[in-house]
Amino acid sequence: MVKVEKQSDKEMIIDAEDLPMGRLAAFVAKQALLGHKITIANCEKAIITGGKREVIAKFRQKRIRGTPEYGPFYPRKPEMIARRIVRGMVPRKKGRGRDAFARVHCVQGPLQGMQTVQVFKGPLRRHITLGELSRLI
Repeated sequence: MVKVEKQSDKEMIIDAEDLPMGRLAAFVAKQALLGHKITIANCEKAIITGGKREVIAKFRQKRIRGTPEYGPFYPRKPEMIARRIVRGMVPRKKGRGRDAFARVHCVQGPLQGMQTVQVFKGPLRRHITLGELSRLI
């Protein structure tokens, strides 16, 4: 379930608590490409599905890949991990993708006066939150 607050026709605040990050990122990328300004709140409570050990091993491998001088650079903060996942779903090397990615903002914690609307939620078994993942990598 994506919790969305529409401040105007072109602005959205999404509460990421207990949402699968992949589904959320796909939704956010599509809305950003349509021209909406999007803020994702509670990024540390978004989840990544899969076994805890496998998810941690995958993200650790991403962090140690490359060199400090040349990259690729992979973040540790949960809000930056969420933004990086969204980046993978927009055509960021083209003008409209760069513009769409610039309209996406991620923050930790709830925003003041946040109202919610349900969009989707799926059944989940094994998962880890982005906050827990960022502490462990």
